[in-house]
Amino acid sequence: MAGYLSYFDAAKDAAKDAAQHKIWIFYEAVLFDKPIIRANHMGNIHMILDAIDVERILKKITDNIIETHKHLDRLALIGIHTRGVFLAHRIRSMIKESTGIELNTGTVDINLYRDDWTRIGAQPIVRKSDISFNIDEKQIILIDDVLFTGRTVRAGMDALMDFGRPARIELAVFIDRGHRELPIHADYIGQTVKTTINQAVNVLLKEIDEVDQVDILPVK
Repeated sequence: MAGYLSYFDAAKDAAKDAAQHKIWIFYEAVLFDKPIIRANHMGNIHMILDAIDVERILKKITDNIIETHKHLDRLALIGIHTRGVFLAHRIRSMIKESTGIELNTGTVDINLYRDDWTRIGAQPIVRKSDISFNIDEKQIILIDDVLFTGRTVRAGMDALMDFGRPARIELAVFIDRGHRELPIHADYIGQTVKTTINQAVNVLLKEIDEVDQVDILPVK
């Protein structure tokens, strides 16, 4: 290990520009198990989960769903735009790989169901909700990336009810960061993360972000 330390000490001393320093930060993270911290205009970005962690957590959620639902033919997955959609498709693929059963999967956009939609702009971005199967009497798992105040989930349930009357709605979230404002809890939680109200949690997925990781960053 001493050889590695002397090598990277020399490399760090030789770093004379930002690009080289970024490489040193990466090597520090690998060698000393330090979180990777980057900077943006608002402050430091702290990576708390990498691609291996993302895969592990999705596998845990999938296993919990399979263990809970003995009759998967009654189950359907609904992803909340945007990253909840990609998570739902990954979980569907993992369930199929494990059981051979391919679940019905749909998407909902919640922007017009938000209780603060008038505050987010005169023309909020509205994406297509796509549920091509009958949800009546189905057991539905609503999937989202981050559970925060609970308002997105409430809006997601309102949007879902426009398509029918499911027998049961459960919630799966990749990250539960706390600070609830509504009495909403998740049935399947990938990871609980302690945060302050002045922080944001970003789940990055390779389908849209070209990388799988979770960052915490400060917000104004």
